[in-house]
Amino acid sequence: MFKFLKEVVGGSGTGLKDLPYNIGEPYPSAWGSWLHFRGTSKDDGSPVSIFSLSGNNAQDGHLAAGRNGVKRLRTVRHPNILSFLHSTEIETMDGGSPKVTIYIVTEPVMLLSDKIRELGLEGTQRDEYYAWGLHQIAKAVSFLNNDCKLVHGNVCLASVVVTQTLDWKLHAFDVLSEFDGSNETSSGQMLQYAWLVGSQYKPMELAKSDWAAIKKSPPWAIDSWGMGCLIYELFSGMKLGKTEELRNTASIPKSLLPDYQRLLSSVPSRRLNTSKLIENSEYFQNKLVDTIHFMEILSLKDSVEKDTFFRKLPNLAEQLPRQIVLKKLLPLLASALEFGSAAAPALTALLKMGSWLSAEEFRVKVLPAIIKLFASNDRSIRVGLLQHIDQFGESLSAQVVDEQVYPHVATGFSDTSAFLRELTLKSMLILAPKLSHRTISGSLLKHLSKLQVDEEPAIRTNTTILLGNIASHLNEGTRKRVLINAFTVRALRDTFPPARGAGIMALCATSSYYDITEIATRILPNVVVLTIDPDSDVRTKAFQAVDQFLQMAKQYYEKTNTAEVTEGAGMGISSIPGNASLLGWAMSSLTLKGKPSDHPPVASASSSGLTSTSSSARSAIDTPSTAPVRVSSTPDFTEHPAAPTSPTSTDGWGELENGIDEERENDKDGWDDLEPLEEIKPTPALTNIQAAQRRPVSQPVLQTKQAGSLRSKGTPKLNKDEDDDLWGAIAAPAPKASKPLNLKSSGIDDDDPWAAIAAPAPTTKAKPLSAGRGRGAKPTALKLGAQRINRTSSGM
Repeated sequence: MFKFLKEVVGGSGTGLKDLPYNIGEPYPSAWGSWLHFRGTSKDDGSPVSIFSLSGNNAQDGHLAAGRNGVKRLRTVRHPNILSFLHSTEIETMDGGSPKVTIYIVTEPVMLLSDKIRELGLEGTQRDEYYAWGLHQIAKAVSFLNNDCKLVHGNVCLASVVVTQTLDWKLHAFDVLSEFDGSNETSSGQMLQYAWLVGSQYKPMELAKSDWAAIKKSPPWAIDSWGMGCLIYELFSGMKLGKTEELRNTASIPKSLLPDYQRLLSSVPSRRLNTSKLIENSEYFQNKLVDTIHFMEILSLKDSVEKDTFFRKLPNLAEQLPRQIVLKKLLPLLASALEFGSAAAPALTALLKMGSWLSAEEFRVKVLPAIIKLFASNDRSIRVGLLQHIDQFGESLSAQVVDEQVYPHVATGFSDTSAFLRELTLKSMLILAPKLSHRTISGSLLKHLSKLQVDEEPAIRTNTTILLGNIASHLNEGTRKRVLINAFTVRALRDTFPPARGAGIMALCATSSYYDITEIATRILPNVVVLTIDPDSDVRTKAFQAVDQFLQMAKQYYEKTNTAEVTEGAGMGISSIPGNASLLGWAMSSLTLKGKPSDHPPVASASSSGLTSTSSSARSAIDTPSTAPVRVSSTPDFTEHPAAPTSPTSTDGWGELENGIDEERENDKDGWDDLEPLEEIKPTPALTNIQAAQRRPVSQPVLQTKQAGSLRSKGTPKLNKDEDDDLWGAIAAPAPKASKPLNLKSSGIDDDDPWAAIAAPAPTTKAKPLSAGRGRGAKPTALKLGAQRINRTSSGM
C-alpha cells in the first residue's frame, strides 16, 4: 500500500538529489504542518515554490492527508487554483528511525497574509484589490462545488496564496473530498481529514459531525461558510480566533455585508452559492475588476469595444493600484498585443505602463513583445511603434536593431503612405546610431537617396536634416562621397524653401568634415547664391553660413602664413547658433495638412510631437493659412506658394545659362555707354599735329578695307569678344550634359547613391528646379551647350 501511494505521488524514493529543483530559503509561514520554501529549477533557474511535509511514521495521518492533497492538486486544474509542477516522496533515516518527506513543487507563490503586508495598500485601492482577489477565490470555490462536485472543506486566509502577477489562488487540498450527497442514509464520514480543520472555521453541522445533514445540504454549504471566514479575516486584519467573532461586522464593506451574512447563514440550505456571489454582488463592480475581466476575455470582444477600451486604458491605469497594473495588467496587455487580439491603441497604454518600470524590468517584460510587433503587417501597429520609438528605442541593443528591427522598419521607406514614409525616416534618428556600417552604406543611404527626391517636400526636407544628424555615424569615406552632393546639389537647389534652409543648416552642422578645398570650391559657391534667395529665412541662413565658412577659410589662411597648419583639413567650427539643433527641428517643426486616409489616428500622440506630411505637396503649399509653418532660427519653416518640382530635374541649369548671357549683354551695353566719356576733344594745335601725322602715312587698300569693316561692325562686338576672352580664362568647365540625371539609371553605382548628382559649383543665383512632379520623374536634358552654339552662330 505504501509503495502504491508513493507511485501516486510521483516520487522515486531514491533521495533528494533526484529532485530537479534547488531548495532555497523558507517563508515565515505556510498552511497547517506544511513548510514553504523558495526554489529554482535546475534546468533554467526559473523560480518555483516548494512545499514539504514530514512524518516519522509512514502511516501518519498528516502524511496520508498530504498525499491526498498532492493527488487532488495534481488532477484539478483551474486558473484560480495553484498550478502543480512536480512532486516526490523521499524516505531518509533520522536518528536511526525512518523519516518520510513529501515535496510538492508549484509555481512561485507567497501566502496571502504576507503579501498583503508587503503591498501595504490602503483606501480605495486596497478595497479594489481585495474585491479582485475574492472574485478569483469565489470562482475557484464555485468550480470545485458546482462543476466538480468537490468540497474543499478548509477555505480560509491560510489556504490562499498570491502569484508573482498578484493573482489569488486556492490551495491546501489535504481535506478535499467528493461530495457524497447521493447516499443520504449513510452516516459515514465524508471529509476523511476534517480533523485538520480548526474548530473556528467549521460550520455548526461540521463541528457536530452531522454527516447526514451535510449530505442533505447543497455541495457549496461548507465552502460558502469558509468564504465568509476568509472575508472576515481579510477585512479585520487578524486571524479568526473563534466562531463567535464572525458576528462582528464593523470591518466588512457595506456593499458586501448582505452577501457576507448569507454566506454565514445558520441553515446550510440557505447559504449563498459562490457562483451567485460572483454574479450578483455589487462589491465586485469596480474599475480594477472590470478592467482585468475585460482583458481576460479580450478575444471575445468586437473591434469597437476594443478600440474604446484601449483609448481609455492609459488614463484608467493611473487610477488603479500601481503594483497590480505593473504585475497583472502589463503582462496581459503585452500578451494581447503579441498574439494580435489587442488593437493598435493598446500600444500607447503598454508604453505608458512600461515607463513606470525600471530599465531592467522594461527590457525583460516589455521589450520582447515590442520587438515582435515590428514584424506585424498591421499598418496602425507600425505607425504606433514609429510614433513612440523615442520611448523605447534607446533600450534596444545594436544587434537587435540591426538584425530584427531595421529589416521590418525599412519597408516603410517605400510605403505608399507619405505619413508612414516620414515616420520611418524620423525613426532613423533613434535607430541609425545602432546600425552597422554595412547596413548604413548598403541599405539606409540608398533609401535616403530616394527620399531626397520624394514628391513630398517635407520628406525631402527631413531627409536632409536626418543626414546632418547621422553624419557622425558614417565612416570617413562615406561622408566624403555623400554629404556635399546631398546638401549642395540637391538640398540647396530644392524648390521648397525649408529644404534649402535645411541644406544650409546641415552644411554648417557638418562643417568639421570638410577640408578647405571643398569649402572654397564646392560649398561657398553654392551657399553664396542663396544670399539672394527669394525666401528671407533662407537668405538669413545663407549669410550665416557664408560668414562661418569664410571664417574657416580665413583661419586656414592665417595658419598657412604662420606655418602652423599641419595637414590641411577639418578646420572649422562645427556649427553656428541656431543651426546645430537639427534634431529639434526634425522632430517638432514642420506640420502640413494631410488626409486621414494616409495616416489614421493613433491613440495619444507621442510627447515628442512628430511632424506629419500632407498627402500632396501642392495641397500643403496652396493652403498655408490652415497649416502655418515658418523658417526661423528656432528653426521653423514656412511654405511659399510655388509649385513643387522634382529635384531630379536639370532644367534649371539651362535657365541659368540664359541668365549668364543676359548679364554679358548687359555688360556690353554698359561698356558702350562708358566709351564716349573716354574721348577727350583735342585742342586746335593738337588737331593740326595729328592731321600732319596722318598725311604721310599710306595704307594698303586691303588694310584700309579691313579697318573700315572693323569700324563698321562697331565697338560693342569688340567688347563682347574681349569679354569672352577674359571670362574664358577663368571660367569653370561647363557641366556635361551627355546623360540626364536619373536616379534609377542602371549606370549609377549602388554603393554611391549620390555619385550621379555631383556637379560643379553654380556661378550665379539659384534657380528653381523644373516643374515635374512625383518621385522618379523623368529629367530633361541640359540645354547649356545647344544655347551657346546657337547664339554664336547667329552673331557671326
